[in-house]
Amino acid sequence: MSALLDSLAAGFDGDADRHAQLDALLRDGLPARAEAWKYTSLRALERRRFGQAQAVAVAPALLADIPAPRLVFVNGRFDAALSDLSGLPAGVDVQPLSQRLQGDDARAVNFLARRYTRSDEPFARLNAVLAREGAVVRVDAGITVSSPLHLVCVGAPQDGGDAAWHLRHFVELRAGARLQLVEHELAAGDHAHLGNVLLHAHLAKTAHLTHVRLQDAAPRASLFARTDAVLARSAEYLRTDLELGAALARNELNVRLEGDGAALRADGVLLADGRRHVDTRLGIDHIARDTRCSLTWRGLAGQRARAVFHGGITIHAGADGTEADLSSKNLLLSADAEIDTQPVLVIHADEVKAAHGATVGQPDPTALFYLRSRGLPEPQAQALLTGAFCREVVGGIGHAATRALCEAALERALARLGA
Repeated sequence: MSALLDSLAAGFDGDADRHAQLDALLRDGLPARAEAWKYTSLRALERRRFGQAQAVAVAPALLADIPAPRLVFVNGRFDAALSDLSGLPAGVDVQPLSQRLQGDDARAVNFLARRYTRSDEPFARLNAVLAREGAVVRVDAGITVSSPLHLVCVGAPQDGGDAAWHLRHFVELRAGARLQLVEHELAAGDHAHLGNVLLHAHLAKTAHLTHVRLQDAAPRASLFARTDAVLARSAEYLRTDLELGAALARNELNVRLEGDGAALRADGVLLADGRRHVDTRLGIDHIARDTRCSLTWRGLAGQRARAVFHGGITIHAGADGTEADLSSKNLLLSADAEIDTQPVLVIHADEVKAAHGATVGQPDPTALFYLRSRGLPEPQAQALLTGAFCREVVGGIGHAATRALCEAALERALARLGA
């Protein structure tokens, strides 16, 4: 048994069914040669031990730029003092999972019954066994939530060494509902904790979810995040990811377009500096007719960092009329950095329109020369080029305040990169 799994299993207090799931995971261990982990080694993490997360006080000033409504978790624990759900309209129910578990309506938490059994999804399996906290969000049919709902996870130093936490979120939009959701991964000081976040998103027919995920975790942290989304007829999911923090970050986005006319736009930025390892994996399944997906991703790697991107699109038999497009463009800013990008397109239907492309290169020397000939120092010239390269993604965020928040975080990350 690995030191990692051994330490996490020590905090288990679930029922017999979850105990059986945990035993199966411990037998399988962490993936060593799985294709899904080809470019991301877990050997160093496997040797580490993590304790239980503790309640830690965080200064409210850290959240000064994050307005209500918001639900805040510190080291994986719900923080009622920092949370503020004012301003939510009738027909919107937002509660911490821990409160839902205390109720007597088993249907309210039936998403917890989902099992994960594959050997290459160890952190989803861990989450299914160990998570007892998160956010449960339900929006009634036809309701529009005008202000973004913020889910904030703060990592903070604590006594007793490194800790691990597991958050399980559930977001359900009923027919015609509209919601803007912003996920934040923030740091309140230096730490090397392990975060494991799993989010389920269920969009009923004609529902619309705008989802921004801003990952700016502590520089020594490890973070594993996964989203499993299901879209019904004519539902629309607009997603933007900024992967800016953590020493080891893995982000998985799995979307099933199960209803005719369902649409997905998922864009993102991967930014790796220092010795950071940033890994993003997309799995998009077109099940129904006339579905659409547009995926635009930009990657930057400097110093001795590594960025990994896998963009997988599968168009299943019967999904005629599908339109799918994937663009992965990446810039290497150092001879010691590495970027691995892998676009995958599998088509089992006849009448489709699909394309994918990936590039890895360096900043355009002609453009750099032009800017320097106009009197700009080389660092400033490169910063202009790389900033414009990333802002194509951030500029697609429709809500002005959220876009400004992301732009500020991106500027700080680019400064770390030396770009």
